[in-house]
Amino acid sequence: MADIVVDGFTRVAFVTAIASQAAPTTAELNAGILLQSVMTPDGLTGFEPTTADVDNSALNSTFNTVTIGRDSFSGTKLIFKKQATGDTAYNTLTRNTTGFIVVRRYLAESTAWASTQVVEVYPVIFGQTRNLAPAANTVTKWEVDTKITSSPTIRGAVA
Repeated sequence: MADIVVDGFTRVAFVTAIASQAAPTTAELNAGILLQSVMTPDGLTGFEPTTADVDNSALNSTFNTVTIGRDSFSGTKLIFKKQATGDTAYNTLTRNTTGFIVVRRYLAESTAWASTQVVEVYPVIFGQTRNLAPAANTVTKWEVDTKITSSPTIRGAVA
């Protein structure tokens, strides 16, 4: 088996409308804005779910048992490199904007959307844009809180 390298193998898009989170169409995805080329390497932050424990032990238990509870995400945000001109992401992903963040992993980012590709679809609303503090030897960066507004689809497939 060969390992999958992360570099160049993640595609991220902002899409304003998707009829079925479990099966977004290529037309819906192509109408979106591709973001990966203006994001920092660590720019897809907090899009890893955690599942809470629910104690289901009984009074007569001699061993603590648990089952799964609610899934959640924390600290979800996108981090970008500020563009000198034509900064579509900066001008689009503003406070109160809603839509979907679509993530496709494990396939070259330059590969076009196609039927049966596995995608993650997150319904979101954006918070306020934050310009990040300047630092030596780096590009100018900004970030935006990305609130997940309802249950995402973690294993959808392009229709």
